[in-house]
Amino acid sequence: MSYEPIITPSIFSGFPVKAFFTTKTSGSDKDAVSKIAGIASNSIYLPIQKHTDKVLIVDYDVEPKIADAVITNRKDILIGVQVADCVPILLYDMQKNVVGAVHAGWRGTAEEILKKTIKAMMDRFCSIPSDIVIAIGPGIRWCCYEVGYEVIEAVEKVTSYVPAPKSKDYIIKKGEKYCLDLPTANKYQALSLGVSLENIWMSDECTFCLPEKYYSYRYAKGTTGRQCGFIGIV
Repeated sequence: MSYEPIITPSIFSGFPVKAFFTTKTSGSDKDAVSKIAGIASNSIYLPIQKHTDKVLIVDYDVEPKIADAVITNRKDILIGVQVADCVPILLYDMQKNVVGAVHAGWRGTAEEILKKTIKAMMDRFCSIPSDIVIAIGPGIRWCCYEVGYEVIEAVEKVTSYVPAPKSKDYIIKKGEKYCLDLPTANKYQALSLGVSLENIWMSDECTFCLPEKYYSYRYAKGTTGRQCGFIGIV
Protein backbone atom coordinates (compact mmCIF):
# COMPACT_ATOMS: atom_id res chain seq x y z
CA MET A 1 0.00 0.00 0.00
CA SER A 2 1.38 3.42 -0.93
CA TYR A 3 0.87 6.55 1.15
CA GLU A 4 0.88 10.23 0.39
CA PRO A 5 4.30 11.82 1.02
CA ILE A 6 2.91 14.43 3.43
CA ILE A 7 0.11 15.12 5.92
CA THR A 8 -1.16 18.70 5.96
CA PRO A 9 -2.82 19.71 9.27
CA SER A 10 -6.10 21.54 8.69
CA ILE A 11 -5.36 23.90 11.60
CA PHE A 12 -3.05 25.95 9.34
CA SER A 13 -5.59 26.33 6.54
CA GLY A 14 -5.94 29.95 5.43
CA PHE A 15 -2.71 31.10 7.09
CA PRO A 16 0.39 32.27 5.16
CA VAL A 17 2.45 29.21 6.08
CA LYS A 18 3.54 25.94 4.55
CA ALA A 19 3.23 23.27 7.22
CA PHE A 20 3.24 19.51 6.91
CA PHE A 21 4.43 16.22 8.34
CA THR A 22 6.20 13.74 6.08
CA THR A 23 5.61 10.00 5.89
CA LYS A 24 8.07 7.26 4.91
CA THR A 25 7.43 8.15 1.28
CA SER A 26 9.40 11.40 1.59
CA GLY A 27 10.97 10.91 5.02
CA SER A 28 13.78 13.35 5.72
CA ASP A 29 15.00 13.60 2.13
CA LYS A 30 15.69 17.30 1.57
CA ASP A 31 15.39 16.98 -2.19
CA ALA A 32 11.95 15.38 -1.89
CA VAL A 33 10.84 17.98 0.65
CA SER A 34 12.23 20.74 -1.57
CA LYS A 35 9.98 19.61 -4.43
CA ILE A 36 6.95 19.27 -2.16
CA ALA A 37 7.39 22.69 -0.57
CA GLY A 38 8.63 24.49 -3.67
CA ILE A 39 11.67 25.78 -1.80
CA ALA A 40 15.39 25.33 -2.43
CA SER A 41 16.93 22.47 -0.44
CA ASN A 42 19.53 24.84 1.03
CA SER A 43 16.66 26.84 2.52
CA ILE A 44 15.51 23.87 4.61
CA TYR A 45 16.81 24.04 8.17
CA LEU A 46 17.10 21.01 10.44
CA PRO A 47 18.88 21.33 13.80
CA ILE A 48 21.27 18.73 15.22
CA GLN A 49 18.95 16.89 17.60
CA LYS A 50 20.28 15.45 20.86
CA HIS A 51 17.14 15.11 23.02
CA THR A 52 17.91 18.45 24.65
CA ASP A 53 15.59 21.20 25.87
CA LYS A 54 17.40 23.79 23.75
CA VAL A 55 15.32 26.17 21.64
CA LEU A 56 17.17 27.76 18.73
CA ILE A 57 16.15 31.05 17.15
CA VAL A 58 17.10 31.05 13.48
CA ASP A 59 17.93 34.54 12.29
CA TYR A 60 20.79 35.14 9.85
CA ASP A 61 23.02 32.28 10.93
CA VAL A 62 21.78 29.08 9.29
CA GLU A 63 24.66 26.83 10.32
CA PRO A 64 23.12 23.68 11.89
CA LYS A 65 23.43 23.76 15.68
CA ILE A 66 22.42 21.45 18.51
CA ALA A 67 18.78 22.05 19.44
CA ASP A 68 15.51 20.16 19.58
CA ALA A 69 13.26 23.11 18.81
CA VAL A 70 13.56 25.91 16.27
CA ILE A 71 11.69 29.21 15.91
CA THR A 72 11.96 31.94 13.29
CA ASN A 73 10.17 34.88 11.72
CA ARG A 74 12.13 34.59 8.46
CA LYS A 75 10.10 34.17 5.30
CA ASP A 76 12.73 32.47 3.17
CA ILE A 77 13.29 29.31 5.15
CA LEU A 78 11.54 26.05 6.03
CA ILE A 79 12.35 24.82 9.54
CA GLY A 80 11.82 21.29 10.72
CA VAL A 81 12.58 18.42 13.07
CA GLN A 82 13.20 14.71 12.49
CA VAL A 83 11.38 11.94 14.39
CA ALA A 84 10.86 8.19 14.50
CA ASP A 85 8.35 7.71 17.39
CA CYS A 86 9.04 11.02 19.14
CA VAL A 87 6.44 13.73 18.57
CA PRO A 88 6.89 16.45 15.91
CA ILE A 89 5.08 19.67 16.84
CA LEU A 90 4.53 22.71 14.61
CA LEU A 91 3.57 26.17 15.87
CA TYR A 92 2.40 29.39 14.26
CA ASP A 93 1.72 32.77 15.87
CA MET A 94 -1.19 34.19 13.87
CA GLN A 95 -0.47 37.78 14.91
CA LYS A 96 3.33 38.05 15.04
CA ASN A 97 3.91 35.75 12.05
CA VAL A 98 6.39 33.48 13.83
CA VAL A 99 6.77 29.73 13.31
CA GLY A 100 8.26 26.94 15.38
CA ALA A 101 9.12 23.24 15.09
CA VAL A 102 9.65 20.98 18.11
CA HIS A 103 11.03 17.46 18.62
CA ALA A 104 9.41 16.09 21.77
CA GLY A 105 10.54 12.67 22.95
CA TRP A 106 9.94 11.66 26.54
CA ARG A 107 13.07 13.47 27.68
CA GLY A 108 12.08 16.65 25.86
CA THR A 109 8.54 16.37 27.21
CA ALA A 110 9.87 15.91 30.75
CA GLU A 111 12.09 18.98 30.17
CA GLU A 112 9.03 20.95 28.92
CA ILE A 113 10.54 21.67 25.52
CA LEU A 114 7.20 22.69 23.99
CA LYS A 115 6.53 25.11 26.85
CA LYS A 116 10.07 26.48 26.53
CA THR A 117 9.49 26.99 22.81
CA ILE A 118 6.29 28.94 23.46
CA LYS A 119 8.05 30.98 26.14
CA ALA A 120 10.90 31.72 23.71
CA MET A 121 8.32 32.98 21.21
CA MET A 122 6.87 35.16 23.96
CA ASP A 123 10.26 36.51 25.05
CA ARG A 124 11.76 37.11 21.61
CA PHE A 125 8.71 38.02 19.52
CA CYS A 126 6.16 39.10 22.17
CA SER A 127 3.85 36.23 21.22
CA ILE A 128 0.67 35.65 23.19
CA PRO A 129 -0.21 31.95 23.73
CA SER A 130 -3.85 32.44 22.70
CA ASP A 131 -2.58 33.63 19.28
CA ILE A 132 -0.62 30.42 18.67
CA VAL A 133 -1.97 27.50 16.65
CA ILE A 134 -0.33 24.11 17.09
CA ALA A 135 -0.23 20.84 15.16
CA ILE A 136 0.93 17.74 17.03
CA GLY A 137 2.03 15.18 14.48
CA PRO A 138 2.17 11.37 14.40
CA GLY A 139 4.17 9.77 17.21
CA ILE A 140 4.11 6.64 19.31
CA ARG A 141 0.90 6.41 21.33
CA TRP A 142 0.05 4.78 24.62
CA CYS A 143 -1.20 1.67 22.83
CA CYS A 144 2.44 0.85 22.11
CA TYR A 145 4.65 3.06 24.28
CA GLU A 146 5.49 1.02 27.36
CA VAL A 147 7.87 2.88 29.69
CA GLY A 148 9.34 2.58 33.15
CA TYR A 149 7.76 4.35 36.10
CA GLU A 150 10.65 6.83 36.20
CA VAL A 151 9.53 8.10 32.77
CA ILE A 152 5.91 8.39 33.91
CA GLU A 153 7.05 10.25 37.02
CA ALA A 154 9.25 12.65 35.05
CA VAL A 155 6.51 13.56 32.55
CA GLU A 156 3.73 13.68 35.15
CA LYS A 157 5.77 16.08 37.28
CA VAL A 158 5.67 18.81 34.62
CA THR A 159 2.31 18.15 32.99
CA SER A 160 -0.83 19.99 34.07
CA TYR A 161 -4.36 19.26 32.91
CA VAL A 162 -6.63 21.93 31.47
CA PRO A 163 -9.36 21.21 32.28
CA ALA A 164 -8.46 18.64 34.92
CA PRO A 165 -9.73 15.16 33.96
CA LYS A 166 -10.78 12.64 36.57
CA SER A 167 -7.81 10.52 35.62
CA LYS A 168 -4.50 11.22 33.94
CA ASP A 169 -5.61 10.39 30.42
CA TYR A 170 -2.10 10.29 28.95
CA ILE A 171 -1.10 7.37 31.22
CA ILE A 172 -2.44 3.81 31.21
CA LYS A 173 -1.40 1.14 33.69
CA LYS A 174 -1.59 -2.41 32.37
CA GLY A 175 -0.93 -4.70 35.29
CA GLU A 176 2.52 -3.70 36.49
CA LYS A 177 3.33 -1.91 33.24
CA TYR A 178 2.86 1.74 32.32
CA CYS A 179 2.07 3.18 28.90
CA LEU A 180 2.51 6.85 28.03
CA ASP A 181 0.85 9.03 25.39
CA LEU A 182 3.40 11.73 24.54
CA PRO A 183 1.14 13.68 22.13
CA THR A 184 -1.54 14.15 24.80
CA ALA A 185 1.00 15.11 27.46
CA ASN A 186 2.33 17.82 25.15
CA LYS A 187 -1.19 19.02 24.40
CA TYR A 188 -1.78 19.56 28.12
CA GLN A 189 1.52 21.39 28.49
CA ALA A 190 0.48 23.79 25.72
CA LEU A 191 -2.93 24.32 27.31
CA SER A 192 -1.30 25.06 30.67
CA LEU A 193 0.45 28.07 29.10
CA GLY A 194 -2.75 29.49 27.65
CA VAL A 195 -2.93 28.00 24.16
CA SER A 196 -6.61 27.51 23.28
CA LEU A 197 -7.91 23.97 22.86
CA GLU A 198 -9.55 24.91 19.56
CA ASN A 199 -6.12 26.05 18.32
CA ILE A 200 -4.60 22.58 18.72
CA TRP A 201 -4.72 19.87 16.03
CA MET A 202 -3.48 16.41 16.97
CA SER A 203 -2.89 13.38 14.77
CA ASP A 204 -4.58 10.20 15.93
CA GLU A 205 -2.00 7.94 14.27
CA CYS A 206 0.60 5.85 16.08
CA THR A 207 3.96 5.40 14.37
CA PHE A 208 4.48 1.95 15.91
CA CYS A 209 1.07 0.76 14.70
CA LEU A 210 1.76 1.95 11.14
CA PRO A 211 5.32 0.80 10.30
CA GLU A 212 4.49 0.74 6.60
CA LYS A 213 3.62 4.46 6.75
CA TYR A 214 6.04 5.81 9.36
CA TYR A 215 9.50 5.07 10.66
CA SER A 216 9.37 3.71 14.21
CA TYR A 217 12.51 3.25 16.27
CA ARG A 218 10.78 0.85 18.63
CA TYR A 219 9.20 -1.21 15.88
CA ALA A 220 12.55 -1.47 14.09
CA LYS A 221 14.25 -2.30 17.41
CA GLY A 222 17.06 0.07 16.62
CA THR A 223 18.41 1.90 13.59
CA THR A 224 15.75 3.27 11.26
CA GLY A 225 14.96 6.26 9.06
CA ARG A 226 13.21 9.48 10.03
CA GLN A 227 10.14 11.41 9.01
CA CYS A 228 9.81 15.12 9.71
CA GLY A 229 7.61 18.03 10.60
CA PHE A 230 8.20 21.23 8.60
CA ILE A 231 6.81 24.75 8.73
CA GLY A 232 7.70 28.00 7.00
CA ILE A 233 6.25 31.45 6.39
CA VAL A 234 5.24 32.14 2.79
